[in-house]
Amino acid sequence: MSDYLVEVTDDTFEQEVLKSDKPVLVDFWAEWCRPCKQLTPLIEAVAEKYDGKAKFLKLNVDDSNLTGQRYGIKGIPTLIVFKNGAESERVVGTTSKENISRMIDRALG
Repeated sequence: MSDYLVEVTDDTFEQEVLKSDKPVLVDFWAEWCRPCKQLTPLIEAVAEKYDGKAKFLKLNVDDSNLTGQRYGIKGIPTLIVFKNGAESERVVGTTSKENISRMIDRALG
């Protein structure tokens, strides 16, 4: 992925997301999803801005479908912000860098 955007799987989700002491944005995506790929550079830019304050992870729903099912992912891309191990905000479909930043700001506030 990148220095700021890391892959998470069914096996690592609990440790990386639910047990995190920082807010976590998870990008549920798939390799074949063009909007998902278009969203990645926006997420990376926001992740760089919030480096050290929040975590930014990608979960491939084709490779890790148990977590996708657990959170009711019906369409991708889906971005979910987790705070203290619980979902705090969700957006389905593409969104702007500004909206992603606002989601993180709310989780940090």
